[in-house]
Amino acid sequence: MSFDPVELAVPGVRGLAPYEPGKPIEALAREYGLSDIIKLASNENPRGPSPRAVEAARVALESVHRYPDGAATDLRARLADRHGVSASAITAGNGSNDVLDMIARVFLGPGANAVFSRHAFAVYPIATRAAGAAANVAPARPADDAEAPYGHDLEAMAAAVDADTRVVFVANPNNPTGTWIDGDTLHAFLRDLPDHLVAVVDEAYFECADVPGYPDATRWLDDFPNLIVTRTFSKVHGLSGLRCGYCLSSPEIADLLNRVRHPFNVNSAALAAATAALDDETFLAESVANNTRGRERLTDGLRELGLGVIPSAANFVAVDVGRDAAGVYEALLREGVIVRPVGGYEMPRHLRISVGIDSENERLLDALRRVLRA
Repeated sequence: MSFDPVELAVPGVRGLAPYEPGKPIEALAREYGLSDIIKLASNENPRGPSPRAVEAARVALESVHRYPDGAATDLRARLADRHGVSASAITAGNGSNDVLDMIARVFLGPGANAVFSRHAFAVYPIATRAAGAAANVAPARPADDAEAPYGHDLEAMAAAVDADTRVVFVANPNNPTGTWIDGDTLHAFLRDLPDHLVAVVDEAYFECADVPGYPDATRWLDDFPNLIVTRTFSKVHGLSGLRCGYCLSSPEIADLLNRVRHPFNVNSAALAAATAALDDETFLAESVANNTRGRERLTDGLRELGLGVIPSAANFVAVDVGRDAAGVYEALLREGVIVRPVGGYEMPRHLRISVGIDSENERLLDALRRVLRA
């Protein structure tokens, strides 16, 4: 009998496909021999990180022979002060993905299920099924919905909740659609959920969502003891490569998450950079302004090309290119422009395009115009 590792894997893992990140610049350079490349694929801050964060990380590297602060003491203290909560309500993670995985490991398992929307963040099904739980995937809003095509349908999500549901994931704004839920609607949804589950509001793109009616779910922690709100430093703060995120919850939930949190899960440079980034309000404001301006320019420019753009509150837009997007994606690669096809999210005609700096946005629009006319 030959050794078959697949047979040894737990059932939930056997059916999973690995998460596919955006193509790195270095990989495209090797494949096509290009040197002038822009990457608008992974929802990063095109301005880079805060100079304060870079300097803090540099200093931290001088002590990299020591283990990091496993309790993330300084960062949690700064976050607690900012959010007006106890530090015991904050759990730090190796990016918010790490926190989502902790939630699944604590609350999900065989016999349980998680509810999330179709076209929602790929980590939800991965974390759910890896924990041995089932996924109750709710239908999304229809493609021709006037306000949020492909967005969360909260009525459908509520209907998907049953006696075995232990986690409900809500991404606000959602990746890869960019759609969002207003405060009154989301609050009512959370209020009506049963108390045998935890509700996770994923706010990875919180700082980007400068749109009317968008809520700050961290203000509802006292209203809903079963609420967990996740955040990250990977987007507007520009620290994707260092991996630092966190969640806010009741201290009781945080205690459970810390029981499965890997020791020293956030490295020293990431802790230092994230703490410093919180103090650079000027950098944050300039990054938000660049994002808002760029998102509007991309939306207008793509619509001028006759393409359907999903209204977005994030740092990217999802665009229907009117055909199988895989070919358009490959053609853009040859132009030195990396975007993200989202066929894996059951949106085969769409590309997700991250907001760049002004010159990158114009280059994308010019390249896409040439590709579509070819």
